Amino acid sequence: MRFKLIIALVEDSETNAVLEAARKAGATGSTVINQARGEGVKQAKTFFGLTLETQRDMVLLMVEEHLSRTILERIAEAGHFDERPGTGIAFQLNIEDAVGVSHQIQTLAQVIEEEI
Repeated sequence: MRFKLIIALVEDSETNAVLEAARKAGATGSTVINQARGEGVKQAKTFFGLTLETQRDMVLLMVEEHLSRTILERIAEAGHFDERPGTGIAFQLNIEDAVGVSHQIQTLAQVIEEEI
């Protein structure tokens, strides 16, 4: 079984919706890192020298490769990434090796068999 790592940088107000969408699409777990900061094409607005920026969370999801594209698309929909500029991004990376995931493999084996 092969895995992908989906990394999503999400407005903190959308984190729960993104996690719920990922789980409904087949993700079996996640890690959320709070208080991430980023900058897009346009720099953040300032007010008297103070930067006004929305809080972001980094969501990490290790998912089975056959489910990864669907999960990525559901995250984008839930987070409104393509509808509103600056709301977040998500991307996936190949995972070469992982340990501590045997319980997820047992759960995913049935799901993948149904998908294929």
